[in-house]
Amino acid sequence: MRLQNGPLSFVVNFLLGVAWASVLLGAITSFLTFYPESLLLAFISAFIGALPGMISVLILEHIITGKERYLELKKQTALLEKLLEQKEKQNHQ
Repeated sequence: MRLQNGPLSFVVNFLLGVAWASVLLGAITSFLTFYPESLLLAFISAFIGALPGMISVLILEHIITGKERYLELKKQTALLEKLLEQKEKQNHQ
């Protein structure tokens, strides 16, 4: 997901890219470090190495979802206010 418009959106989208890069970097470096010892240990360490980045991605996605929900509720509120005004005009006629 990506946010549209605004400086906050730019920062959040940039941090989301950084978080995904840290997932890849953590997984690859951990895997390659423990690969000579054991394949199972390499996969486990790759998962553990990717965890901080994954948690960051989840947090940023939560922020994006909250912001999108807020913008959608704002649109819906404006539409409902318009409908209410139209209904009040019809009742007064």
